Amino acid sequence: MSDTPSPPSTPLSGFDAPALQQHLASILASVPDAMIVTDEAGVILAFSRAAETLFGYTADEMMGQPVNRLMAGRDRTNHGKYIGNYLRTGERQIIGKGRVVIAARADGTLFPIDLKIGEALIAGHYVFTAFIRDLTDQQRSEMRMQEMQAELVHFSRLSAVGTMASALAHELNQPLTAVANYLEASRDLLDSPDPEMREILHEALTEAARQAVRAGEIVRKLRSYVSRGEVEARPVALEPLLADAIALSRLSREAADIPVKLEVDERIQRVLADPVQVQQVVINLIRNAIDALAGTGDARIVVRALIPVGGETGLVAIEVCDNGPGLSAEMKETIFKPFATTKSQGMGLGLSICQTIVEAHGGTILAISPPEGGICFRFTLRLEADTSEI
Repeated sequence: MSDTPSPPSTPLSGFDAPALQQHLASILASVPDAMIVTDEAGVILAFSRAAETLFGYTADEMMGQPVNRLMAGRDRTNHGKYIGNYLRTGERQIIGKGRVVIAARADGTLFPIDLKIGEALIAGHYVFTAFIRDLTDQQRSEMRMQEMQAELVHFSRLSAVGTMASALAHELNQPLTAVANYLEASRDLLDSPDPEMREILHEALTEAARQAVRAGEIVRKLRSYVSRGEVEARPVALEPLLADAIALSRLSREAADIPVKLEVDERIQRVLADPVQVQQVVINLIRNAIDALAGTGDARIVVRALIPVGGETGLVAIEVCDNGPGLSAEMKETIFKPFATTKSQGMGLGLSICQTIVEAHGGTILAISPPEGGICFRFTLRLEADTSEI
């Protein structure tokens, strides 16, 4: 009698192949989210009942069909290349991570989905399982919330502008009225033949100049107050902050099929920042990149955080790079100035606001043209270990 212990049984060890097939069929019929199984060539092997409802195809119609039939935009064109790149390099773009993409129904309508993909190696071949959730209602609600927030921000800005204009008019009224009165009096004195009027004329012009300087000081103080850009910076984890900014920037359908890769140096943990303001900078730079990539076939965006080489210590550099057409040398010189824009419908304030936020954090922002083409916007923040004042 052998003393060798028998291998432990597993919950499935008592099932034969037909029983497992029946179990898989029950899963496909009952799983609440759409589930699609494909081979490493992208051919559909299984199509759940929820997938039938979501896409408008029957399982019989989709069995043996390429899965990119359910995709839209660049994903439909480049899906085969994505799989090939993964099988060749092992680099994961979406497997195990999840992503918001645009899908296509049987009637041709496009809609946003949350896509998560798992993998299994069976008999030397990869099998991929996609779990799909319809985001149409969620995205509609989010967009409505964004519209409401934008309306509230717009209203608050109008209110602030109105209050500021009223205060400015009140403060400037007195010195400007005095200037007008003194100049009116000076004009009348010029017509007088009395030599004693010359001294009075001199005093009137001196007082007019003093009041004009006072009006200028009021304007300068107001400008200083508005552009001071004070921030409440605190230590925050950088990688989650950037990941959230990427997710927020991809809410629009135009952005959903453009891959955005995040690379963070493992040495970087926390930075000193106002997270809302820094996220706004990153979101604005990503959306600018998305606009620049319109019409680009193999569109790519990379957001990376790195330790600058040879620069000031205690800083982290954050880059948002795309492989679009880039910027002309002339545009690079003016891109951060208010009302400078490359967009036909743009106001040219986004990058100016980004610069104000970054500089208020004690950093700098600039545009770099990499040798491989495209454009990189790089800005700096202070690491948590750097305790210098912002």
